[in-house]
Amino acid sequence: MTAYAPQHATQDDDETGETVDTETTRARPADGERMRRWRMVLGADSAESTGCTLTGQDVAMDGALDALYGGGGKKPGGRGGGGRSAGLGASAPSVARWLGDIRTYFPSSVVQVMQRDAIDRLGLSALLLEPEMLEAVEADVHLVGTLLSLNKAMPETTKETARAVVRKVVDDLEKRLESRTRATLTGALDRSARISRPRHRDIDWDRTIRANLKNYLTIPGADGEEATGTVVPERLIGYGRASQSVKKDVILCIDQSGSMAASVVYASVFGAVLASMRTLATRLVVFDTAVVDLTDQLDDPVDVLFGTQLGGGTDINRALAYCQSKITRPADTVVVLISDLYEGGIRDEMLKRVAAMKASGVQFVTLIALSDEGAPAYDHEHAAALGALGAPAFACTPDLFPDIMAAAIEKRPLPIPDKEAQP
Repeated sequence: MTAYAPQHATQDDDETGETVDTETTRARPADGERMRRWRMVLGADSAESTGCTLTGQDVAMDGALDALYGGGGKKPGGRGGGGRSAGLGASAPSVARWLGDIRTYFPSSVVQVMQRDAIDRLGLSALLLEPEMLEAVEADVHLVGTLLSLNKAMPETTKETARAVVRKVVDDLEKRLESRTRATLTGALDRSARISRPRHRDIDWDRTIRANLKNYLTIPGADGEEATGTVVPERLIGYGRASQSVKKDVILCIDQSGSMAASVVYASVFGAVLASMRTLATRLVVFDTAVVDLTDQLDDPVDVLFGTQLGGGTDINRALAYCQSKITRPADTVVVLISDLYEGGIRDEMLKRVAAMKASGVQFVTLIALSDEGAPAYDHEHAAALGALGAPAFACTPDLFPDIMAAAIEKRPLPIPDKEAQP
């Protein structure tokens, strides 16, 4: 018998055994929901064409969307007409009410997108300098970046509230990232300290077996049994775990130009986590056209973030020159450059410095972004030049960063995401 599914389902049995009309119970509500969604996307001017009238909470949700996307001339494609006069304006009370409304009607991920759109489209950055506004927003990495860019213009009455907002985001990130980072890097540091006479629990059995395969012996079976084999481990390979001395030096060199805001936030959190590990000596350097060493503030990533100044030009060569001057153990040093590579300094000197560091034994990692935002804008020519030196440039998510660092510490190939698509 050949099984088939009819194109137009008409009847099914429900759980009680009653026959129900599936065309009525499934298609019609789905069509109604589809029209409702289109009505919400297109705005009030679409009410006649969609045949949908909003009621209840949908009316309030539509009003919140209309305030942001329906104002004159600054609308995304498809919402509202040119005659709409709704908008948030520059009134702090109305914006604060709107922020409360969207947190009521939409999930957190949508709220964060709408907040960013409000800041970008309606120029509401100045309102974030008011404490009551900061208390109303949904805190996320992008908001932190905006606050840091406003740091110098921020009045004293707002700074404590801003620090509280930044602290909340930083604490959430640390909870998410710290345990896995510690576990991954602790294992990498242990494995990087190979010893030839390990204790039994410290033997690396995979490496030991591979190193002793030449010592494979065949043992004849007794009383007609099949022969068996064994590997005689003449040389044991393992790693020590007891030493708490510094094993690796890590230098995080972070571009603080405006486009790198999210990367600065994540890198500062990771810098604080790395600095708390006794077996790592971590240095944090931020730069634009000047270079600032924030290592002495690494115990508090919020202090680090407020020590940055987002915006301005970029001089990667000067920053790398400073980092190079701080390297005392090249073979045990990992340098992580986080930049979009738009160099305002001397390009050839920058590349020569990277080549010199790598020739001395430094593990050099280039990240064009450290964030969840996907592929950023970056200088492809400089990225290709660094790749030719053996320092491929690629974007890295926060969840992948511990694996990148572990590979660099162990001097393994980096687990580059979508390697074929990299420059």
